[in-house]
Amino acid sequence: MAAPLPLPALHATHAGIWLAGVDGEMREASRGEAIARAAETPHIILNAPLVGQRLGYPELSGADLLELFAFIYPARFVVPTVAGLSRALGLDPPSGDAASAGALRTIAERLLATLADGAWREREGAWTVNATLHRLGWTWAAIVGARLDRPEQGERMLFSRLKQWEEAADRPPPLAVRVEPEAARARLERLTGGAETREGQRAMAEAVGGLFAPKYRKDAPNLLLAEAGTGIGKTLAYLAPASLWAEGSGGTVWVSTFTKALQRQLDGEGPKLFADPEERARRIVVRKGRENYLCLLNLEDALQGAFAGRAAILAQLVGRWAAYTKDGDMVGGDLPGWLPSLFRRAGATALTDRRGECVYAGCPHYRRCFIERAERASREADIVIANHALVMVNAARAREDAPRRILFDEGHHLFDAADSTFAVAFGGQEAIELRRWIVGPEGRSRGRRRGLAARLMDVASYDEEGARALDAAVEAARALPSDGWLQRVIEGAPFGSIEALLGEVRGTVYARAKAQEAGYGLETELADPDGPLVSRASEAMQVLESLQKPLAALARRLEAVIEDSPDWLDSQARARVDGAIRGLSWRRETVAAWIALLARIGGEADPQFVDWLAVDRIDGREFDIAIHRRWLDPTRPLAGAVLAPADGVLVTSATLRGGEDWEAAEARTGALHLSAPANRFEAESPFDYASCSEVLIVTDVKQGDVAALAGAYARLVEAAEGGTLGLFTAVQRLKAVHARIADRLARAGLPLLAQHVDPIDAGTLVDIFRDDPRSSLLGTDALRDGVDVPGESLRLVVMERVPWPRPTVLHAARRMAAGGSAYDDRVVRARLAQAFGRLIRRHGDRGLFVILSPAMPSRLLAAFPQGVPVRRIPLDEAIARVRERLTNAPQVIPAVEQLGA
Repeated sequence: MAAPLPLPALHATHAGIWLAGVDGEMREASRGEAIARAAETPHIILNAPLVGQRLGYPELSGADLLELFAFIYPARFVVPTVAGLSRALGLDPPSGDAASAGALRTIAERLLATLADGAWREREGAWTVNATLHRLGWTWAAIVGARLDRPEQGERMLFSRLKQWEEAADRPPPLAVRVEPEAARARLERLTGGAETREGQRAMAEAVGGLFAPKYRKDAPNLLLAEAGTGIGKTLAYLAPASLWAEGSGGTVWVSTFTKALQRQLDGEGPKLFADPEERARRIVVRKGRENYLCLLNLEDALQGAFAGRAAILAQLVGRWAAYTKDGDMVGGDLPGWLPSLFRRAGATALTDRRGECVYAGCPHYRRCFIERAERASREADIVIANHALVMVNAARAREDAPRRILFDEGHHLFDAADSTFAVAFGGQEAIELRRWIVGPEGRSRGRRRGLAARLMDVASYDEEGARALDAAVEAARALPSDGWLQRVIEGAPFGSIEALLGEVRGTVYARAKAQEAGYGLETELADPDGPLVSRASEAMQVLESLQKPLAALARRLEAVIEDSPDWLDSQARARVDGAIRGLSWRRETVAAWIALLARIGGEADPQFVDWLAVDRIDGREFDIAIHRRWLDPTRPLAGAVLAPADGVLVTSATLRGGEDWEAAEARTGALHLSAPANRFEAESPFDYASCSEVLIVTDVKQGDVAALAGAYARLVEAAEGGTLGLFTAVQRLKAVHARIADRLARAGLPLLAQHVDPIDAGTLVDIFRDDPRSSLLGTDALRDGVDVPGESLRLVVMERVPWPRPTVLHAARRMAAGGSAYDDRVVRARLAQAFGRLIRRHGDRGLFVILSPAMPSRLLAAFPQGVPVRRIPLDEAIARVRERLTNAPQVIPAVEQLGA
């Protein structure tokens, strides 16, 4: 029998601090006492960074239950709260904060009891990993080791346990198959399980089926713009014909989203399409960018000593997860989003391929690589679930697996996604990354980073011409910024032409930019550059051209080596050369874009682009200096590179038009730039918004009065008894409001979560919010678009002001080109529509939408669904209205303003 757990527990919230002793005694404690006791004896805690923040003691460490859960149940989801862990383990959640300290010990005992359970599925590898964790000083290691039996035989190494992918013949082109309306309806009925199919859902399935007909003209895809109101079931409406076509044609349909939340939701619909798990894994594949996946070579380095301290412990827990993960996705996959934050993100990003250093088939783990497995699986899949950025990048680079049949969900974000994808930025951070990729580690740099010379050692040894091109590229790259570049630029002592250019950029920005004291990033239009800036740009452009030439020569030589296949080119060498060719291709494109951008300085501006200079800062601290270029209308390259080559494209959203007409939707999606007109589809939401929702415009909260704003938020949350999503347009106001009201609400039993305050990722904050109907959440733009919380957990949305666009250089240019204030109105209506859309997610939901802005223009009310009551009232009346609507049976009363009246 295992010995009793020897550790006390500590629980801290905004409402107070509680201790639970090993003898079962529970009592409240002061902050000073809690810090002193935690420093003397390790305590059981839940989320050390969060508890440390509550105590004002960021160095807090102890026996974190979340780390223990990640060790025992890798790749399993849990809400990282006392209640969430209790429910996951079959325990009754504690009745309040005071009981939570004792519950921490109970949870720990339940988790540790799993170690002796013969049915524990994640046993393999646990003893070996714990032995390493013991050497690393992990708090739980000794306790786990005392309860975990040593295996009779040695455990297999992690990498030998990972599944290998197998090569397959190229998939033949899909057959020409039409999806008839009757077949689409029948498939939809099967997916809905025989439940009553909504008319709008049925009509949409039929309309989407038309996308899969053969296209008859080059660059004229079958394009459907579909505004499908919330609640019609658009996901199954497009999956029904898509799955039918893929099954009959042998082709692949890509479903693209903007948010990870919708990706998870789409993946969750898989059992309706394919009940058998193995078939489902083969026919539905989730794809993301390379930077989202665990790099096994980086993990191996970390496990073998490249990481130290807490980062080394994280690497061991990630290794545990790697053996059980579905797909190796570290960002939004089955790695708990809260795990990296427990280690204050030490080392997490270094475990992914963020520098583009992959050596592809030259890697010893290539056959087990999660990225390669996902890429190959997607070639054979029926449905590939991806994101807008990946779809656009694959199409723009003319990748062999570029999608030809694309269903863009969250289509209102296509403009923003294209804006980022086709952007160009030339700055210190980008330039030093290119230098590291070419040159490799320099000076005291540590880690696996390898330059081109190391990756192409075979070429350098056996191919004289290739060696010369490689040496020239490395030498040219040494003219790029190196470590310490920013400090040198700030001190006025730049090294080389590019650092000198960045110094001129910085000087110009500080000479022209406004609001410098605010601490935010600074920018100014690239207009009328002075002589020194033009001269430095010309010199920097010569450096880039000197780099471009050997890169091009090296690429040509590598292609020739592959074609000639000399004797020394074995399979591993070929793999390294192939990888280098792929990496060189898009880096040469990047350098060419930088050269074009610098050529514009001092020359004639291109009306298709918006160019500006920027100094990026956080709280007044500079971290980059750059020259930026964006398309004035990013839907032009979107249409040319992504839409036109495709065969069939759906763009759908509940707010595709954003309260405007169809022409506005066509302008925001790229449809206007295609040779053939788009088809249109519209289905109104089945929800009775007039009876289940209401908009309240509060008329007496003064703009700029943080105390009044905080008081309004607190009173509204109290009236709703939690379940509130508070949306802010500025992080500083969010932090100020949270600091004023968090303790007050916590003492009332109403936990307050906050993005940019709590040391937890946004996705996990939403999970906690969804799990507790009495909690509330404050956030910014990411939460306005990415929150799907049906039911009682979200019943009140409060916006602190009208979400006008920030007056940036880019916005000013687009505003001037697209109608002045009318353009601002379109942006705001789209944002309001998205924010309101968080409120009513399914039948039976009810809620209120409050805007704390007395100057809310009536012309913007078209953003809300037709028929929604709108009332302009003082705060006291709004609070009474919230209490009446959300704590009693819903009822309808006359409104001051009503949409569609």
